[in-house]
Amino acid sequence: MRVGAFVLAAQFPGQGQGEALHRAVRAAEVAEEAGLDSVWLAEHHFVPYGTCPSAVTLAGLLLGRTQRLRVGTAVSVLPNTHPVALGEQTALLHLLSGGRFSLGVGRGGPWVDLEVFGSGLRAYERDFPESLDLLLRWLRESRVSADGERYRFREVPVVPRPDELIECAGGPEVVVACTSAKSVRLAAERGLPMLLGMHCGDEEKAEMVALWRTHAIAAGRTPEEADGAGHVSAGVAQIADGRAEATETLVKAMPGWLREGLEAHVTVDGRHRSMRDPVAYTELLCGLHPVGSPRLAADRLAATAERTGITRFALLVEGSGDLAATEENVRRIGAEVLPQLR
Repeated sequence: MRVGAFVLAAQFPGQGQGEALHRAVRAAEVAEEAGLDSVWLAEHHFVPYGTCPSAVTLAGLLLGRTQRLRVGTAVSVLPNTHPVALGEQTALLHLLSGGRFSLGVGRGGPWVDLEVFGSGLRAYERDFPESLDLLLRWLRESRVSADGERYRFREVPVVPRPDELIECAGGPEVVVACTSAKSVRLAAERGLPMLLGMHCGDEEKAEMVALWRTHAIAAGRTPEEADGAGHVSAGVAQIADGRAEATETLVKAMPGWLREGLEAHVTVDGRHRSMRDPVAYTELLCGLHPVGSPRLAADRLAATAERTGITRFALLVEGSGDLAATEENVRRIGAEVLPQLR
């Protein structure tokens, strides 16, 4: 079982953006010290929900500051960037880190980002498959051209090639954020593991894994390949001596951040969107994920793995909103939870 930290660089009420980013960096550094497997970095634009606008840039910083930790994006928003540009950045990080970088990609949302970056609503609603396939070709081939509806260009060499170093053979890992049956099928047909959101419970995640397996085998994958896909389950982790204490920490801090962060999202076309109740959502997350004592946390992770078959976790560790408390939370996961899983 591989347990990692999920870091949003969340800006809690009363905090500055630099404070949120510093806490994100420290969470990753402490994750390596504590023996966690990985850190996954979120990307958001123009909102305090997350103050990191470039997950690959922050990943580069953290890969340079760590020696062992796998660093992934969760996710890089593909409609906001050119697939070749993201592919070049991915290859660079993959090679220079000795293969420690994982690229997570997703569609994002119908946000004003699409207007600001000039990609338009079509990039979100229609063009994600084309963008993903172009990205994958860039990471797997030596020369690439494009003749699609969105991207057209003459053949050019891939520089640097991500498979250039022997120890990095196979190229960088690519993971796809999946929130619907359509995205599950998209990932499965390409043999790409899924990143499943923290709002999902074990039952829903198990159904998505089963659906992915069906589509992957139909696309020509062997059962063994399908079973070893390496999906990632996102969640929340808060460790305390008891469940009530851990829950209280999150219920005091997270709703204020969620309220301000979610309300700040602006749709590109003025469409109506409903927002979760911040308190109810926090309580839901506390019920779904390893929030409580080290024993409870270990049991919850083991139960999720048994029910879903997923053995990789990206756990939000900054739910307290406090730097010292976040560092302590990560250290307790490493010292008190991981040994029980091993």
